Amino acid sequence: PEPFRSFSNTLVDVCAYAGSGNVLKVQQLLHICSEHYDNKDKDDDKDKKDKKDKDKKETTADMGSHQGVAVLGIALIAMGEEIGSEMALRTFGHLLRYGEPTLRRAVPLALALISVSNPRLNILDTLSKFSHDADPEVAHNAIFAMGMVGSGTNNARLAAMLRQLAQYHAKDPNNLFMVRLAQGLTHLGKGTLTLCPYHSDRQLMSQVAVAGLLTVLVSFLDVKNIILGKSHYVLYGLVAAMQPRMLVTFDEELRPLPVSVRVGQVRVCNIRLTSVACRRLRS
Repeated sequence: PEPFRSFSNTLVDVCAYAGSGNVLKVQQLLHICSEHYDNKDKDDDKDKKDKKDKDKKETTADMGSHQGVAVLGIALIAMGEEIGSEMALRTFGHLLRYGEPTLRRAVPLALALISVSNPRLNILDTLSKFSHDADPEVAHNAIFAMGMVGSGTNNARLAAMLRQLAQYHAKDPNNLFMVRLAQGLTHLGKGTLTLCPYHSDRQLMSQVAVAGLLTVLVSFLDVKNIILGKSHYVLYGLVAAMQPRMLVTFDEELRPLPVSVRVGQVRVCNIRLTSVACRRLRS
């Protein structure tokens, strides 16, 4: 059937181009986001009209569900390079201002995906603004996205923002649950773990980590029925993306092994000069 077909098609298409930075695919996804589903037919009979309006609202929400996946797809494709991610940030700004409710609910999640464990100030300010949105689902997603952006960083500014949000949403259990979740992610492993799926300056991508992140973010597209319902265990998908922020050395019996390490830019410069000197000596 149609809503599931377009949803699954978009999701599979997006996963195939994950981290590629393909501009043409991003343009196709933006075209999907620009589609507008409107109710055109009208009926004079009130009872029939009410029933039809309810049916049309449901079908409209279903037909637009794949647009949320398209928004996540833009972030998933652009997250592999710096220029593409900056371009996607401007695009998300337009979607937040002029997009449908389905798009606005997905944009905070896309901002989280494009900057996992990298708390940039402009993204944090945007998410902080939308954590007070009139749409409760936008607020839920924005609060969770703040946790993902700062996951494992112990960022002091983000921690202060979340403490203020905890006081602001003290009487709302759903928003408070999201705030506590974001606080836990911010202090993930007391700052020793990260959710970032990339290694070596965005050159190597862990597909398992991306799959874990995407599983959780797709479930947040319907946060009221999944995460705030009976399927909150989907959050355990984040475990697939967790990894240490530092290198740990062990011996053959898995006992900690002390290793001397050179740290800092000065040491790197000395190593480069030494290698150049070695080449000259060899020649």
